[in-house]
Amino acid sequence: MIAVPVLLSLATGAFAASASEWQSRSIYQVLTDRFATSDGSGPSCNTGDRKYCGGTYKGIASHLDYIQNMGFDAIWISPITKNIGNTGYGDAYHGYWPSDLSGLNDGFGSADDLKELSAALHKRGMYLMVDVVVNHFAATSTPPSLTYNGFSPFNAETDFHPFCFITDYNNQTQVEQCWLGDTTVALVDINTESQNVVNTYNSWIKNLTSFYNIDGIRIDTVKHVRKDFWPEFVKSSGVFAIGEVLSNETDYTGDYTNYMDAVLDYPSWFAVTQAFASTTGNIALIAQNIPETQKYFKNGGISTGAFLENHDQPRFQSWTTDLSLVKNAMAYTFVTDGIPILYYGQEQGYTGGLEPASREALWFTSYQTQNKPLVDHVVKLNAARKASIAGDSKFLSTQMKVVANNTHNIAVQKGKLLTALTNVGSQGAAEKFELTGTGYSANEQLVDVLSCTNITADASGNVNIAFTGGNPQVIIPVSQLSGSGLCGSARSASTTTSSGSNNGATALGLSALLATFFGIIGMLPLLF
Repeated sequence: MIAVPVLLSLATGAFAASASEWQSRSIYQVLTDRFATSDGSGPSCNTGDRKYCGGTYKGIASHLDYIQNMGFDAIWISPITKNIGNTGYGDAYHGYWPSDLSGLNDGFGSADDLKELSAALHKRGMYLMVDVVVNHFAATSTPPSLTYNGFSPFNAETDFHPFCFITDYNNQTQVEQCWLGDTTVALVDINTESQNVVNTYNSWIKNLTSFYNIDGIRIDTVKHVRKDFWPEFVKSSGVFAIGEVLSNETDYTGDYTNYMDAVLDYPSWFAVTQAFASTTGNIALIAQNIPETQKYFKNGGISTGAFLENHDQPRFQSWTTDLSLVKNAMAYTFVTDGIPILYYGQEQGYTGGLEPASREALWFTSYQTQNKPLVDHVVKLNAARKASIAGDSKFLSTQMKVVANNTHNIAVQKGKLLTALTNVGSQGAAEKFELTGTGYSANEQLVDVLSCTNITADASGNVNIAFTGGNPQVIIPVSQLSGSGLCGSARSASTTTSSGSNNGATALGLSALLATFFGIIGMLPLLF
């Protein structure tokens, strides 16, 4: 039925990391086709063509230093299964148009190439997360002209839900049983109520993770499959599972954490992008979102993936050219309760808008890290988080809290990691921010790891800071610096580092776009 299990006897064990072990990680998301080529070449790649550009598993493996030196210890790659060919919307270079579970997308490389990438990651102590698509197969036609016998292993009409495109995203039955896409590329909705389909999927995911030594899966379009399908699927995978639930509603999104290990934190993404995309952003949205997340998400928001960019959304730097705003928004990803996820190219200042523009080839940067302010920013943020984990055994299980907030500023704290953020922008006036109730001891010695400015708590443990140039401050006790590589401290043997980064972008229509998201969030066709 499925080819992969035949070779299972040759597979070696993956890390089989638990959800709690994944929580200590930082994930670098790679669009496999756009990260690196096998031979190190830099072919042209016009995102508007929607064609394969040449990125491969071998290319990723040859640039793991680039990823690890920024402090990341896990990568998330594109779906690996065989996809349909050319369509009216271009190629399935992104991997989200599957047609055959038993085959690989050979545009990315061979099975051996993927196994070698997995082994290379594990040799470094890094984890491999693979994107999987369960909700649908893809086709370039719809009934009555659509035939199902070209799919595998599901090739009977009864393996799929009857044809209907989703028209009402407030109707959960439609969301789960009607089809995404359109008549150019239809995402043929798989009948996950069928026990045969369920059994096949559970066997497939178990074999897939074992054969390729996968440590975690990211599950696409989770809300489009009935909730009670997921627990057994996740259990069968034997690895950590994080799902995509595209919604700004915290209660709706959070409920899915009862069916899998974690979900991507889209509600926080909406809040953060609105708060920092301009100097008139609404900081209060973040303060409101934090307790909502802790109320509705399993484990109080710890079971999430925090992100600022991904392959489905415009890059943040397509909305603002102000580097200080970008740095504030990026900082939140690394200091919140969830697992931080950085989309490739964000560290290089990529500015692509709505997809496919946000799926640029990274090889045009030559993977430079020197004199790149955002690479340097990411290195420090990852190091600060790791220093906090190393210095406090309860850090990961401690919920973040809002210490203070006003029109332009917010301070949040998780354990002894205190972060002050502002949206005044790089040209904004210097502002003082008094932070009480931090739990620091009297006269405790602290440091902002982004600027290496020393700070001393007062006799009551309160902290007074001053924003300059609109830059964020990420503050930890000086006692936690040891081994971090931050602010002149020596690095521990397991700590890697790098330097550099990039700058801003082009500001266009964020408020209009987000208004559209909030107004018709359920109406998005989400072709991929």
